[in-house]
Amino acid sequence: MSGKRGTRLTPDQRREQLVGIGLQMLADRSLDELSTDEVARRAGISRGLLFHYFDSKRDFYRAVVRAACERFTAATEPDGSLEPVAWMRAFIAGFVAYVLEHRQVYLALVRGAAGSHPTVSDIVGATRETVARRVHDGRRRLGMPDAPQAELVTRAWMAFAEEAVTTWPAEQPGARDELCAFIESSLVNLLGLLDRPRALTPR
Repeated sequence: MSGKRGTRLTPDQRREQLVGIGLQMLADRSLDELSTDEVARRAGISRGLLFHYFDSKRDFYRAVVRAACERFTAATEPDGSLEPVAWMRAFIAGFVAYVLEHRQVYLALVRGAAGSHPTVSDIVGATRETVARRVHDGRRRLGMPDAPQAELVTRAWMAFAEEAVTTWPAEQPGARDELCAFIESSLVNLLGLLDRPRALTPR
């Protein structure tokens, strides 16, 4: 949201405003291209005043990335009272809906932020760990025992789901439902590998 010069905001409100502008700008550019000059201009303040609320450009970037990650994790948190299958489907639906609606922001985070700005890699990494724990929780809710390969399966599915949701032709009718079904099917198939014997037996 844009502000006007002279608008009186509390420090917390101003920080929230500046972070919100940063999130809006990530919708059409990478984190590298996020200009604090432009953020300040849109807020109607000087660049110097922006750094009254943030210690540095990196501090501002971290605040923007943290806000985006918090929105993502909130959008993908299912209702804990749901039955196991409904819980997992709600998790997948939340993941798909968020990325389809905020694709550029998501790409800026998972494809750009961690590599271009190591100072935010811990925030992005913690978000990935949250997603991994939810997949693990889903397996537990479904009554699937832990297995040595479970962590590998979780990471493999996350990489697959991320690629699918960021490249799926979302403009087609029914794309969201088809994508949810596709990602759910991939998870079911991968989880099924945990209960299967090895494909080849020793001769």
